[in-house]
Amino acid sequence: MIDGEQPPAQRDDLDEAGQSLAHVGEIALALLDARAAGSVVEIGARGGDFTRALADRASTLDGRVIAIDPAPQDGLVELARKRPELELVRQPSIDALRRIELADAVIVDGDHNYFTVSEELRLIEERAAGGDLPLLLFHDVCWPHARRDTYYAPARIPERDRQPIVENAALAPGEPGVAHAGLRYRWAAAREGGPRNGVLTAIEDFVDARDGLRLAIVPIFYGLGALWRLDAPWASAAAAAVDPLDRDPVLERVEEHRIANLVERYRHAQELGEIEIMRRQRARDAERVRLLRTMLGSRAFAWGERLSRMRKGGRPTFSREEVRRALGDDAEGGR
Repeated sequence: MIDGEQPPAQRDDLDEAGQSLAHVGEIALALLDARAAGSVVEIGARGGDFTRALADRASTLDGRVIAIDPAPQDGLVELARKRPELELVRQPSIDALRRIELADAVIVDGDHNYFTVSEELRLIEERAAGGDLPLLLFHDVCWPHARRDTYYAPARIPERDRQPIVENAALAPGEPGVAHAGLRYRWAAAREGGPRNGVLTAIEDFVDARDGLRLAIVPIFYGLGALWRLDAPWASAAAAAVDPLDRDPVLERVEEHRIANLVERYRHAQELGEIEIMRRQRARDAERVRLLRTMLGSRAFAWGERLSRMRKGGRPTFSREEVRRALGDDAEGGR
C-alpha cells in the first residue's frame, strides 16, 4: 500500500482495519491465474502480507515477482532475502516503472492519489510492448480513496497536481470535508470529489480516454479493481473470474456497514482517549493544588517570604497572598 513514507500509527493494524490486499487475495490470485501471469509487479508491498502469497504462487510456476516499495517494512525485507523468486525494488513506483521489465500483471497499491496512479498507468501503457497492456489490479478503488487523494509524501507530488491538503485528517463516510473522528490519514485532500481527485477517478479517466478496456470492481475491503483489454486472448477468462462480484450490491452494503462500524469504533476510541486526557489533566491540576497548599502551610515558605521582603525593600519576589489568589482562595485568610 505504500509508495512513500510509512503512515502514522493512527492507521492501525492492517488486519484489524482490513486494509491489506490479502483480504481479497483469493480474487486477485484467481485473476492472475486467468491471465496465466508468470510475472507480477506489485506496487506498494508494505510488510509483504500479500507478497508472500504472490511468491508462493510464483514458486510453483517458475515465475517471478517484483515488489516495489521505497520504504519496505522488515517483514518484506526478510521475505525478499529468503525467496529467490522475489525481487525487492526500493524506489518510488514512478522511478521504478521507468527501468524494470514489465510483467504479465501489475498490482497498483501504492500512493493513493490521482497524480501517482495516473503516472503509473501512463508509464505502464508506454512500456507495454505493442500495446499489449498487462492485467492491471488496483486496491482501494472504493471509499475513502476512490474520490479523495491521500499522500504518503506530498513533496513528491508537483504542487499544481496536489489537492489542498489537511494533515492528520479524519475521514468518515458521508462527510465530504474532514470529520471530527474517523479513519485518520497523515495527509489527505481537504475535500472529497471533483476532478483529478482520487484513485478511481484516475482509473476512470484513463479508461474513458481509450477504447476496448474493461474495468471491474469488487466492492469489499476498500475495493479491488481489475482492468484489461477486451481483445486480450485471456479476456473471457478474466471476466469469468470476476463477473459474479463486479459491483455487486450486496457486497457494497456489506462494505458500507463494515466501514460504518470501523469508523464508530475509532470515534469511540478517540472519545475515550479525550476523556483519559482530561482525567490526567485534572489529576495533574489536583497535584499542583496540593503542593501549593502544602507550601502555604510551610514554615520554610513563610520564612522565605519574609527574607524576600527584607531583600526587596518590602516587595517580595513571591508571597503567600499570590499563591492564595492563584488557588482562588480568599486573600485574607485562605481556606
